[in-house]
Amino acid sequence: MKLHGRLLLIPAHLLLIASVAFAAAPDYEIELQTVTSGFDGKKCWVHARAGAIPPRAAGNDSDTPLVVMTMQLLRVDKSDVFSGLWDLRTTDLGRTWSKPVEQPGLRRDSPREGVDVVACDFWPTWHAASGKLLGTGATFAYSQEKDDHLKDEPGFTSYSVYDPAKQKWDNWRRLKMPDDKKFGFSRAGCSQRVDLPNGDILLPIYFRTVNAKAHSATVLRCKFDGETLTYLEHGNEMTVPIQRGLVEPSLARVGDRFFLTLRNDEQGYVATGTDGLHFDEPRPWKFDDGQPLGSYNTQAHWVTHGEQLFLVYTRRGAKNDHVFRHRAPLFMAEVDQEKMVVLRATERVLIPEQGAGLGNFGITQISPDEVWVISTEWMQPETAVDHGSENRVYAAKLRWPKR
Repeated sequence: MKLHGRLLLIPAHLLLIASVAFAAAPDYEIELQTVTSGFDGKKCWVHARAGAIPPRAAGNDSDTPLVVMTMQLLRVDKSDVFSGLWDLRTTDLGRTWSKPVEQPGLRRDSPREGVDVVACDFWPTWHAASGKLLGTGATFAYSQEKDDHLKDEPGFTSYSVYDPAKQKWDNWRRLKMPDDKKFGFSRAGCSQRVDLPNGDILLPIYFRTVNAKAHSATVLRCKFDGETLTYLEHGNEMTVPIQRGLVEPSLARVGDRFFLTLRNDEQGYVATGTDGLHFDEPRPWKFDDGQPLGSYNTQAHWVTHGEQLFLVYTRRGAKNDHVFRHRAPLFMAEVDQEKMVVLRATERVLIPEQGAGLGNFGITQISPDEVWVISTEWMQPETAVDHGSENRVYAAKLRWPKR
């Protein structure tokens, strides 16, 4: 697997720098960077997401954010069989990147003989109240003998804290949940959180009893003291009677409203609320012309800028039937916050499609006027190579004019 520590010069058809004026919306540019690339046919990087330590914050004495990206390796001959987590960093807004380094604190754990548990679906986010970079995610359990999933095993929310002085993540830990069978499998996998001004964390999760199939989603309110993440309460529990229910929820806040987007096997859903814990009934995502958004069985996340709300997603209908679950290209469009629909005319491609899925991705707030959308080319199925994918790790850098 070939890795690159510097900004790559990439072909013009992959470098999208554009400026489009929306109605009542500022212009923004998209700069697409390939952070790493290369595929050995056996393993590929997945779940790349990053957190930004602000300038002059503890552990960052520079005038630019310290951006720390985590990702892990996937066995392409199996489904969701991951290594532990690696990280890489940039101190110059992505002009150069360090090489990926395996993190001892984020390796697989062996809680009992014959079993490995891995922290996965990880998302680092700056926690301003404690001055710490806190990553949250999920867990999977594997048989050591077969290196494959163990059925009817519990699942947990994993978390870890980054030490910028040592350039290391602490040993990952499990969030302790209430002693209730319904939380036997409960995870903050791929979940975008909101931190409140008082330091409390609103963390979306999905959960079920260990041997059930359908999931529900809710938002936890947690306390974080800089070392330990503690459950305080959770909001209303939401599901739909369709296959696996609702999973991989992501949360955003604009003004005094909260917005939750949720994954379902057949279509994406959205719900809104005013306290971050309680939400109205989830409804399917649609365009403003009434047509279904066409996003299904994969995650979606939020970008906010001032009073604006944007959804980042994948969907059908983009000449992408050859892509697994239509998980590429990666789109972004503005959301009408009153009608809760996606404004079709504002849709833009953030990361182009080259055969591989891009639907496992993350959002990083770099500054009030710069947001990065980070994703990887997921090299399953093997036909992704035929369309030009080579396990690129992308950073789509969105920049608005300074306010």
